[in-house]
Amino acid sequence: MSSAEQPPQPLNQSEEAFVRALSRVLLALPRVVDADMVREAGLSLSEYTPLMHLSEAPSKLMRMSELAAACNLSLSGMTRVVIRLEKQGWVQRAKCTQDGRGWNAVMTDAGLARLERAWPTHLASVRRHLVDHFDGQDLTRLTATLRHVATSDQASHG
Repeated sequence: MSSAEQPPQPLNQSEEAFVRALSRVLLALPRVVDADMVREAGLSLSEYTPLMHLSEAPSKLMRMSELAAACNLSLSGMTRVVIRLEKQGWVQRAKCTQDGRGWNAVMTDAGLARLERAWPTHLASVRRHLVDHFDGQDLTRLTATLRHVATSDQASHG
């Protein structure tokens, strides 16, 4: 029997506790940050996140498919968010000049200003609900481990 055919090993008590705690964090963290954002900044996390990615992109422009991937949304879900942002004047959609088939999302000056107003709320929320709980931990090592988990999962499914 090869190692791939071996039955999986049951989780020990510590591993099980870790998996369950991580599952709760993955569900709860976006909810509490979103609630803070809506209450204090008047901007949902689903609106803040694409604005953040666009602000970091060259020329503040991304293909819709790339923006969707960065925000972990389907292309149709990203399109709905971008249409909302476009109605606010924070983003514009433009045909891709490279192939003419795809669309780009382009951050406007008003979008950047809106992001800058919301950023302190996002920062405070993420610090309060996540970062401050890891005081004294080796965040560099933890980040490397999380990146490894994320990229190995992408490689096995994509």
